[in-house]
Amino acid sequence: MSLLWDALRKLVRVMAVPQYRRAFLRHRVAAAIEHEHVLSGLELDTVVDIGANRGQFALCARRLYPLAQIYSFEPLRKPSNIWLDTFKGDSRATLFNSAVAAEPGNAVMHVAQWDVSSSLLPIGPGQIENFPFTEESAREIVSTALLNQCLSAATIRGRALLKIDVQGSELSALRGCADLLEQFAYVYVEASFVELYVGQALACDIVDFLRARNFRLACVTNLSYGTARRPIQADFLFARPSGAAPG
Repeated sequence: MSLLWDALRKLVRVMAVPQYRRAFLRHRVAAAIEHEHVLSGLELDTVVDIGANRGQFALCARRLYPLAQIYSFEPLRKPSNIWLDTFKGDSRATLFNSAVAAEPGNAVMHVAQWDVSSSLLPIGPGQIENFPFTEESAREIVSTALLNQCLSAATIRGRALLKIDVQGSELSALRGCADLLEQFAYVYVEASFVELYVGQALACDIVDFLRARNFRLACVTNLSYGTARRPIQADFLFARPSGAAPG
């Protein structure tokens, strides 16, 4: 019941904002408004959105930063097509139909009934138990790439944020970004405290990886409980000590 109530409250907030309302009514894309309080004030020029799905996060970034360049990555065909319809005519938004991963090539995506929960890792019992309608419904062969195969250092301009929401494959995605991490002022990643996808890295692994690369943990937000009593995942914002990308 609490999950349904949260969804209804979010929909009310989405419908109150004209830009978000249009995207929802035309394309059934509900902007990820839960990230607004984190993104506000970061003064972003570039957003790299890995795990874009239908563009929920990109919609939020676009409203807050109308002049920012957005590069989204989404490997699944159906949500990619919706992203393209949603951002049609936006010259500052670009979609790559690929997953960012440690190894380029092709991989099997485990497509969940609720496709936002799809993953390159098998969907584990913890995910199904805590989040209804996330059982595997299909499999799709998708393209994987290193970030530097799609973007160059010169492309990531000004104050940049790297957002990663890839359902258990966070560490692989970060390794796929390794050559360009120094271009980002911020990394914003969803990570789990318990295993939801088979073989996934946990939040402590993500913190260790980024701390070793000169990012500090700035905040933890959007705690998610699923059907559990304790938080099982959250969004983590990391920043460089200077708070700005290298000159």
